[in-house]
Amino acid sequence: MKNIILAAGYATRLYPVTENFPKPLLEIGGSTILDRMLRDIDSIEGIDEHIIVSNHKFIAIFERWAVEARKRYRHPVTLIDDGSLTNETRIGAVKDLILALESRGVEDDVLVAAADNVLDFSFRGFVDYFREKGTSLIMCHNEPDIAALRKTGVVCQDEHNRVLLMEEKPQEPRSHWAVPPFYIYCRADLPLIRQAVADGCKYDAPGNLAHYLTTRTVLHAWPMPGHRYDIGDVKSYERIKEQFAKDLK
Repeated sequence: MKNIILAAGYATRLYPVTENFPKPLLEIGGSTILDRMLRDIDSIEGIDEHIIVSNHKFIAIFERWAVEARKRYRHPVTLIDDGSLTNETRIGAVKDLILALESRGVEDDVLVAAADNVLDFSFRGFVDYFREKGTSLIMCHNEPDIAALRKTGVVCQDEHNRVLLMEEKPQEPRSHWAVPPFYIYCRADLPLIRQAVADGCKYDAPGNLAHYLTTRTVLHAWPMPGHRYDIGDVKSYERIKEQFAKDLK
């Protein structure tokens, strides 16, 4: 299984902090956001490569980070430059994923994660559940706030966690199951992913791809067992830094 990290965003809501520095490499609690994620994923049996997609503006910063990172992790760390220089010319998360698949000639199952999230649980259970179900898999969590549901993917599922419907940013959410940007796509679905944009799949948000696949293949949903810390703006970043600094002490 390949681990593909989407890290090509510009985090404009965090300006000026991220105006000239990538959000995934911001420090929280003595570690970068990206390293927190990689430490966990690197320990999971079956993962054999980390593929990180950056934009051209920040690729040199990621390359400097990778010099030491490649010494820390068991598995190879590969960087891919998607060529974009500004938020206005970004190519979009789905195209970044397809770029990673094509650049590396990937034919394996893939764990896909947005690099700007802090979690208090492991991806190990997610991977185990994928192996149990044998289909592509999305993560979900209960979100009581309707306003928040209107800003994310929302999924409906049956009693066996099989996905029945997924909508991206619905004005009238049909459930309280929100979908964070973490997915596992099985190798059998890679041809669909490679064809998605040509078939009309929207490509800005990673959830667009999961929405596209729900009408073409079988997906299951895994309720996440902990919390995801969303670093959306400078205030939330400072608040989470303070919280993790206390935990570190």
